[in-house]
Amino acid sequence: MKPSVVRAYHLADPGENDSDTELEAMTQWVVEKLGPDVPMHFTAFHPDWKMTDKPPTPVTTLQRARAIAIKNGVRYAYTGNVHDESGGSTYCHQCGTKLIGRDWYVITEWRIGKAGQCPNCSTTCAGVFEERPGDWGAKRQPVHLKAHA
Repeated sequence: MKPSVVRAYHLADPGENDSDTELEAMTQWVVEKLGPDVPMHFTAFHPDWKMTDKPPTPVTTLQRARAIAIKNGVRYAYTGNVHDESGGSTYCHQCGTKLIGRDWYVITEWRIGKAGQCPNCSTTCAGVFEERPGDWGAKRQPVHLKAHA
């Protein structure tokens, strides 16, 4: 199976582009035009800098978008920019086994080998995988502004 190099991202802006109608149309288009193996990432908006007049995207909005995508045939749909282990994890599209557990940048589970097969039903998951997860992950460092003043 050829790995996907295309990813679809959707920044869910509350009240702007998060209606069921828009999410239905977009996810159907992705499956029809790009295929069911293209990962879709539904990302939370956070009010920062010059865009502080809108509220942050509720986790429930991202979960709803993910559910609509899966219903429409997207095999790998994710929630992002929020703590949502269920929505950030990768599952076998055939049997539903959790293959890679993720909570933000932390890998919580790794049940997929280099061949990308589900250990439960042997279905191949689209993508490129290693035998074990790398040591990448949360790398945030505190910044002490007083030290740089």
